[in-house]
Amino acid sequence: MRQHIMMVLMSLVVFVTCPLSTFADGAPQTTRQNQDSRELQLQDMLMLFLGPAIHDAVQNYYQHVLKETPLVYPYQSSIVQIERVNGFRGFIFSITVEVIPVVGPHIAIGKDRITFQISAGPKGELKEFRHLQDFELPPHWQDILRK
Repeated sequence: MRQHIMMVLMSLVVFVTCPLSTFADGAPQTTRQNQDSRELQLQDMLMLFLGPAIHDAVQNYYQHVLKETPLVYPYQSSIVQIERVNGFRGFIFSITVEVIPVVGPHIAIGKDRITFQISAGPKGELKEFRHLQDFELPPHWQDILRK
């Protein structure tokens, strides 16, 4: 529980220091950069802090589909949108991320969109989990599917 609270607190720090105009258009941040930047560092740090909450949401969905728990790596995640829910300098944020969970040797199993609300306290809450797409498993991985 304490780790989760620290994750949310650090997420708030990232939100406060990250330029929100970067995400204003709502387009997924999927472009790969060849150079490190402060923006990329903050995005990657945010994905690390959201990692446990993302893992829980993904596990909750896929436990009914797979016999194995998928993983979500920060580099297979992208920020779709960040917005302040309660106006300028308000400290309630909605963040939507798109993730591609994998099993085994990084075999993609699907694409999901997850929205969290993060607020002072600190507290974080899963608001929406939407499964967007299934990816077919190779024949030698079909046995992990629940029938």
